[in-house]
Amino acid sequence: MGSSDGIATQPEDTILAVRDLWVEYRTSRGRMQAVRGASFDLRKGESLALIGESGSGKTTLGLALVRLLPQAGQIARGTISYRHGREPVDVLGLDDERLRRFRWEECAMVFQGAQNSLNPVLTVRDQIFDTFRAHRRGNGRAILGRATEVLRMVQLEPDRILRSYPHELSGGMRQRVLIAMSLLLNPSVLILDEPTTALDILTQRAIIDVLRRLREQLEFATIFVSHDLSLAAELADRVATMYAGRIVELGPVQDIFYRPAHPYTSALLDAVPTVVGESGKLSAIPGSPPDLRSLPPGCPFHPRCSFAIGRCQTDDVPVEMVSAQQQVACFRWGDVRRDRREGAVLAAAD
Repeated sequence: MGSSDGIATQPEDTILAVRDLWVEYRTSRGRMQAVRGASFDLRKGESLALIGESGSGKTTLGLALVRLLPQAGQIARGTISYRHGREPVDVLGLDDERLRRFRWEECAMVFQGAQNSLNPVLTVRDQIFDTFRAHRRGNGRAILGRATEVLRMVQLEPDRILRSYPHELSGGMRQRVLIAMSLLLNPSVLILDEPTTALDILTQRAIIDVLRRLREQLEFATIFVSHDLSLAAELADRVATMYAGRIVELGPVQDIFYRPAHPYTSALLDAVPTVVGESGKLSAIPGSPPDLRSLPPGCPFHPRCSFAIGRCQTDDVPVEMVSAQQQVACFRWGDVRRDRREGAVLAAAD
């Protein structure tokens, strides 16, 4: 990203570059801006987490990257550029045939809720075969070989799984089937929408381990949408915090979790219990996220923010570079960091 918008220059190993992306939904009450000016780079082999409360725009952003928005949604402006060993491809300019190939061969998405994503009246074998043949030619033996390979990658027994219907599998098994299907055509980018939602803690642990091992083995880049900060801490190289459709903070996972600069990121961290050391006092974020059809002026977070001052209620907040790798949209990010640092000192003294 150019320096004009406060973002670092695009790295040479960038595989997906998003610039000033706006997504709108048509509603009975007018247009609703669900994603507002999102800009980021995804590097080869990198894992980027999109975090935030429900309704912050995370899933809409993920769907926009592969142009799978529902009928009421549209990309109002912005660019999405994909590059993998060739000249950059304008994703928004792809025709139907090229877009169909892009979605599975280069960028695949695993949707939230495996039960709803799999066809209940088809066996896993039929669904894998249909998916493969919709995007690439192949005989039955070759497809079966690839299906067997990807199912083993996610630690499933192919013979049993291939002949099963979705309802015959556990939630964790269905989720791993979806992950396996996303890997069928060996994409370079994998988007996962809440990959561990509605799973028990042991099954979540198994899914996390599978994803980590697959990333190391296949070296694909990952974007995963989650409200689970512990998942982001385990799987992400970088974290983007979203609020009211905007990326309000972006940086390396260590910086975001230990040196957050946006009050919303800091508040999210304070609302999550720690699993190591002394358990601190949890703090709920006051109020509720704003209605995207009627955002407050200035910073949308200001009605819930303890750091808000007069200009936060009236002025648009620009993106600033906290460091070479971390950026934030907040007038008082220095105070946020200082307050958190002093709080950590006091906690250590106690």
